[in-house]
Amino acid sequence: FVLGLHRRNSPATGRSGNQLSAAGMTIAVVATLIYLATREHGLSATAWAIIVVGFAIGGGAGLYTARGVKMTAMPQLVSLFNAVGGGAAALVAIEDFIRLNDAGTAALDTTIFVVLGALIGSVTFTGSLIAGGKLQGLIAGKPIYVPVGQLVTIALALVAVAGTAALILGAAGAITLGSTTTLAILGVVVLAGLIFGITMVLPIGGADMPVVISLLNSFTGTAAAMSGFVLESPLLIIAGALVGAAGGILTKL
Repeated sequence: FVLGLHRRNSPATGRSGNQLSAAGMTIAVVATLIYLATREHGLSATAWAIIVVGFAIGGGAGLYTARGVKMTAMPQLVSLFNAVGGGAAALVAIEDFIRLNDAGTAALDTTIFVVLGALIGSVTFTGSLIAGGKLQGLIAGKPIYVPVGQLVTIALALVAVAGTAALILGAAGAITLGSTTTLAILGVVVLAGLIFGITMVLPIGGADMPVVISLLNSFTGTAAAMSGFVLESPLLIIAGALVGAAGGILTKL
């Protein structure tokens, strides 16, 4: 995707915003590989084989679609890839949380970053899919209002905040949560984030989708930075923060 976007962009098509995001994610991928290769136990041959196959499939698909898509369809393609990034960040956070929860080693600081990464990634995943669908014409471009939608959105936000707070308090030892209860709460938080992404974007008109995509791209960078804290990778933290800050500034502009 990075290579295709670099070739397809021109000074009049938002080169700086898209390429800064792509460069940030490239740094994030490279930083993660360096971390995995240099950690105490390194990577097995099987793990390297899986990574290489993943790069070949994902990189090939990204390069093919980015090089072949029409420039008028670039915003929805960026939205689709952004959904993939947010979903990946959420899955990594969920896997980390399950692993730490099973081992009983979920420290407070790790829990905070993991839960926030899962929540933000979930919102980004569904929100980006809806945004891309509106731009592609698969979903009506006009604002779609869910019955009592504002109340639903507020309720989802409260559920997500309450669930996150419960998990953090449990990790801090302020309240006692069993392993099953902890995972159930995480599931509720992720589900609330997924639905929140839908209810947040549906009421926004298609003309404003580029702004929404920029905001969601900022969310993806933030989720990646959260993963950097969990993996203790300064480069991943910096790359995620770069994308998050750039997306936030671009959204305001």
